Amino acid sequence: MKNFNKTVFTISLVFIVCLSNSLAQDDKDDVHNVIITLPEVALLDLEAASGTSISLGPDAPNEAGQALDFSAESNSDIWVNYSSIIGRKTEPSRNITVQITSGKIPAGLQLSVVANADAGMGDGRMGKPTSAVTLSEKAQDIIEGVGSAYTGNGVSKGHQLTYTLALSKEEGSYAKLDFDNSNSLGITYTLTDQ
Repeated sequence: MKNFNKTVFTISLVFIVCLSNSLAQDDKDDVHNVIITLPEVALLDLEAASGTSISLGPDAPNEAGQALDFSAESNSDIWVNYSSIIGRKTEPSRNITVQITSGKIPAGLQLSVVANADAGMGDGRMGKPTSAVTLSEKAQDIIEGVGSAYTGNGVSKGHQLTYTLALSKEEGSYAKLDFDNSNSLGITYTLTDQ
């Protein structure tokens, strides 16, 4: 009987020690949840040193028999800035489109715009410029593949835009020129989900 009591006592003692260690550990730590959320971000704006309105027009000839001179009709004052956080499963990238949303290009002329590569003042997966876009009322991609990125805010940050006004390549374009058709255009840039 002594061995039985000794065995029961030993088992009881081991059980009590294990139970007290187990209970002591419960008092040392606890768990809680931390929920991390990232917002969807899709912001775009245009920046320039002195306002985003630009003026383009060819130089008038100073000698009879000369044509209008379109050689200097470009402007690089405008910069596209953006901030973007994408959803890799739902919206893996974004493009920037450009289109004329008000006004008409005067007959005989064409207006094009090209975006330069990102200036490198931000971070993330920057978009890649397409080739020059001849502007129309139809939205066209000018920058493709924007991921989660930011360009920095202001002039000299993001993508510099260069507008060029030229005589249309269609035959008879010069005959269509009419100074009464001078016009103001609204050009809209949109950061679109893909």
